[in-house]
Amino acid sequence: METQLQGPLSGVRVLDLSSVVFGPLASQVLADYGAEVIKIEPPGGDSTRHTGPAVEAGMAAMFMGCNRSKKSVVLDLKQPAAQEALQALLATADVFMHSMRPQKLAKLGLDQASLRSRYPRLVYAGLHGFGEDGPYAGMPAYDDVIQGMSGLADLMQRQTGEARYLPTIAADKTCGLVGAHAILAALFARERTGQGSFVEIPMYETMVGFNLVEHFYGMHFTPALSGAGYPRVMAPWRKPYKTLDGHVCMMPYTDAHWRRFFDAVGQPELAGDARFADQASRTQHIAELLEILSQQVQKHDTRHWLQTCERLEIPAAPVARMDELPQDPHLQATGFFASVADPAMGEVRFPRSPVRFDGAQAPITMPPRLGQHTAELLREAGLSDTDIAQLSS
Repeated sequence: METQLQGPLSGVRVLDLSSVVFGPLASQVLADYGAEVIKIEPPGGDSTRHTGPAVEAGMAAMFMGCNRSKKSVVLDLKQPAAQEALQALLATADVFMHSMRPQKLAKLGLDQASLRSRYPRLVYAGLHGFGEDGPYAGMPAYDDVIQGMSGLADLMQRQTGEARYLPTIAADKTCGLVGAHAILAALFARERTGQGSFVEIPMYETMVGFNLVEHFYGMHFTPALSGAGYPRVMAPWRKPYKTLDGHVCMMPYTDAHWRRFFDAVGQPELAGDARFADQASRTQHIAELLEILSQQVQKHDTRHWLQTCERLEIPAAPVARMDELPQDPHLQATGFFASVADPAMGEVRFPRSPVRFDGAQAPITMPPRLGQHTAELLREAGLSDTDIAQLSS
């Protein structure tokens, strides 16, 4: 039976004004680590409440994926009374995070200069599309746009011949994870200095940096030794290899891996081929090498290659279908999928955070219904029942 704990962020209060995926995923990570995350929503709620299949209106699949273990407060920030109510909550908060365009914030009294002056210990996190000191500042940003601008669609075109987006919201999710660790760093600094800080997490720059970890390649040097792009991962043959009865993912990488593979397929002489003899040469001729690999793999079934690779100590695995992942024996053994019994919706399943602290994980709770905690939290913040009632009138 798994051990549970409050979490290392227990006692940290986060107010999250963000919506869709980028910000909500960042705050969900903080919730998984034990923070109290209060989702501030407009009267219509986060748009993801209505995206995907749902058992209950306002609790659709996309919302479920990014908002577990949070609380929901509804505030119509167009109303001065709601702005005052938010300020009452801010007085109790450790972190304030938003994905609004900075131009809109001053009108609401939520610009970082105002809030940090009023609450000096506050960690203020702006989840922006673009850095505030560049010409793109304030432009709207969505995952598809950022994938295109940051080079992901170019990488797909180089590999497949067609400009495409990755079939996952890679920019939103990557930036959400970066946002979470940036907020954690600011909280750590506050523990040392007693002062909050302004944390800016721009999607565009984050994804350009993400893509250029390997793809800046020869452009690190002056003069450049090559253009951008790491050849191994752009080669058209870099994909699951077709076997007689399916596909296998295998990756000979070291000199020893390739020697063993060439021996196993009856072509030991290729280990001495100047194109494939060492890492640098293989990188230069990776497309030819992967084509040879693909031609050999298609001669046998998947089971053959899994057994062969295990014997040769070459990393390999079958291709898993996403629908089958809940039945994966490793994920079952590690308790990766958690179920929550909800009185109205029945059993609801979640893929949980993989992170453990001393072997333990913070418990998971249901994503909140819209406004579920409004009265309770505003009452705690000092508002009267009359004040709270007027907010929804």
